[in-house]
Amino acid sequence: MNFVNQIITGDAFAILQGLPDGIVQMCVTSPPYYGLRDYGTGKWVDGNPGCDHEAAIEAWLYRNFAQSAGLNVGIRTQMSAGRAQLKACPGCGATKEDNQIGLEETPEAYIDRLVAVFREVWRVLRDDGTLWVNIGDSYSDSTIGRKDAHRTIDGKPVSEKLKSHPAPRDRTNRALGPKQLLGIPWRLAFALQADGWILRSDIIWHKPAAMPESVTDRPTSAHEHIFLLAKQERYFYDAEAIKEKASPNTHSRGRGMHPKTAAAGSGIKANSSFESAIREVVPYRNKRNVWMVASQPYPESHFATFPPKLIEPCILAGSRSGDIVFDPFMGAGTTALVALQHGRSFLGIELNPEYVKLAEKRIATVQQHLWTTTGGAA
Repeated sequence: MNFVNQIITGDAFAILQGLPDGIVQMCVTSPPYYGLRDYGTGKWVDGNPGCDHEAAIEAWLYRNFAQSAGLNVGIRTQMSAGRAQLKACPGCGATKEDNQIGLEETPEAYIDRLVAVFREVWRVLRDDGTLWVNIGDSYSDSTIGRKDAHRTIDGKPVSEKLKSHPAPRDRTNRALGPKQLLGIPWRLAFALQADGWILRSDIIWHKPAAMPESVTDRPTSAHEHIFLLAKQERYFYDAEAIKEKASPNTHSRGRGMHPKTAAAGSGIKANSSFESAIREVVPYRNKRNVWMVASQPYPESHFATFPPKLIEPCILAGSRSGDIVFDPFMGAGTTALVALQHGRSFLGIELNPEYVKLAEKRIATVQQHLWTTTGGAA
């Protein structure tokens, strides 16, 4: 099978198990965040095909929890627990099969699944390859949004409050209680470290125009993490490709001077003279680990893709021209687009067939543009 410039539709873990060893140079990805979104990949099995399962679940929750008490925070937590306890549709008995990551019952189960996926990523990476993981945090009592358009409960329209606050899967950590920041990024980083990865850097993605939040008892979240991990101590990393402009009057601090040519200092450590150390003014410096990049939603989908400018330095530093850049959670194809624009190839996996179509549409546009601008040399 040709693995160059392909998106394979299916479960990341299952597909990865069939890929050969060492075929990609780097992996840059953003896995589904814990409990923040239902990507609609679940399928109902058995039961009545004509049953509106979601409406039946909402009706059951409304009758058992919200009908008499309203939708205060305590009732919403109980509804969350009630949904988690449901093993089948209360209307017809159908069960739901879903391979998507992010809707696990506990943070521990979520982390375990990601570690298993990245263990397979380790295998398909070259020995000098790197893994770049963008991941955000979540709270123990957040809700999972889903579509509730025009459904009815007991023959009447669902209340506007119920539509505005769809009952989530129960994500209240039993040990921590509600309103806890779960620390998902560092749980994952430490779990990957324990699984053999070398954790090299924690890059902070600073969002200058962060998504507004209605909270009044904590600051609004305005950052996410990108972890750089490697298989071994020596790995490919092109620092020159992502150097950033230095501040005016930035000096080399004596870089490149031979110790014998530097005048002895007068301090207690007898270091090189200050005059020699600041002789050279340099225009560029090593890239820092706080990246300010504005979010960039993709208008043809309901989810937010990571911005091309966010992963551009990852791809430039982690690969050479012609290398294969891998993303096991391809989504709308941003990794593929950036890879192609910088002379790399791509390989992706995506569970949702609709997202694969979106990605292929975007990729075709970029490939056509590259073909036109290079005279067919792309």
